[in-house]
Amino acid sequence: MNQGVPPKISFVSLGCPKALVDSERIITRLRAEGYELARKHDGADIVIVNTCGFLDSAKQESLGAIGEAMAENGKVIVTGCMGAEPEQIEKEYPNLLSITGPQQYESVLDAVHRALPPLHNPHLDLLPPQGIKLTPRHYAYLKISEGCNNRCTFCIIPKLRGDLVSRPADDVLREAEKLVAAGVKELLVVSQDTSAYGIDIKYAPSSWKDREVRARFVDLARELGELGAWVRLQYVYPYPHVDDVIPLMGGNILPYLDIPFQHANTEVLKRMRRPAAQDKTLARIHKWREQCPDLTLRSTFIVGFPGETESEFQDLLDWLDEAQIDRLGCFKYEPVAGATSNALENPVPDEIKTARWNALMARQQKISAQRLKRKVGTRQQVIIDEVGPSVAKGRSKADAPQIDGSVYVASRRPLKVGDIVTVKIERADEYDLHGSVAGF
Repeated sequence: MNQGVPPKISFVSLGCPKALVDSERIITRLRAEGYELARKHDGADIVIVNTCGFLDSAKQESLGAIGEAMAENGKVIVTGCMGAEPEQIEKEYPNLLSITGPQQYESVLDAVHRALPPLHNPHLDLLPPQGIKLTPRHYAYLKISEGCNNRCTFCIIPKLRGDLVSRPADDVLREAEKLVAAGVKELLVVSQDTSAYGIDIKYAPSSWKDREVRARFVDLARELGELGAWVRLQYVYPYPHVDDVIPLMGGNILPYLDIPFQHANTEVLKRMRRPAAQDKTLARIHKWREQCPDLTLRSTFIVGFPGETESEFQDLLDWLDEAQIDRLGCFKYEPVAGATSNALENPVPDEIKTARWNALMARQQKISAQRLKRKVGTRQQVIIDEVGPSVAKGRSKADAPQIDGSVYVASRRPLKVGDIVTVKIERADEYDLHGSVAGF
């Protein structure tokens, strides 16, 4: 490396929004120390790969990214969820500079410093106060806790990321305020288990502005709603106190809940070690929609869980008809090394998993199409993500980035990324809406 030339780092971030937040924190620290980001591996002094280790397919993607970095550069630091159980990585790539698990920022920085000492230049290393973000400027993920206290049988996240560790409320609110001041118009609240926020610290209060704010899910949501940005709640485990957040929805707290129900049959849910009273869940959903008619529910489900019978799967389809979930992600069950569900009897053959996945997605497509059709003729607020010559692409309050549908917006005057506009909805298809600007 030339004397006086800032060291360059290439960065790959894989996996979920929680991992993206980890990447942003590492990059912010490195930029503060004078490191520059390179666009390509072969022009960098070092490559950092932030891995995902949740499913075998994600592990393969991570190993592929590490292999690419080794081939193109050769100096590679690995971090993230797959790094928590490093044996498989070490076996394939014994010459890595360092392997660390998720949230181990200091270890990653130490590994960078050992291989590539910082060249600090106070005139160059000016950081925006909100830090470096990997998302577009107009939205940001706000991580409120790490880890998880649940022990779902199909999941190894607690092994990888540990038990729940919540951030103090004032710490979260300070970060959120900085993001909004920097132009962020939508805060996506994430963690492994968002609604468990504060349980580990006994909902400890902290001083914010002129008041005490308790580290409780509903209190934090209320305060975030005061900052002037849209607030979207994701990865919400269906605890009873989630009911308390519904009355807050309608202003800046978006009428949107992302709740991973995973299944609807009581016996399957017991084998998953998930809340199993789905008849009560249906009653709660009906009550939520009475209180907040615009509520959008997103969920994820697993088909082909060990022991799932045809009638148990049929229960899930019937429950979907009743619950009318707006947005749905579905996974075919995959055994994950270290998950206790691997020991369950009666694995479901792959061809049956695929048939059930297809049947569920076909059923959901009808539900989604019907629910979207109701929005034709209405006016929706839309945040613009991409602009084109005559049609822009955005999202309504019902759409989280990269996982839900889009709204395609025709406009006579040019729109900018991050604009929030009122759109008259003219037509709908299975997943997306189409309309034109009716106001700014």
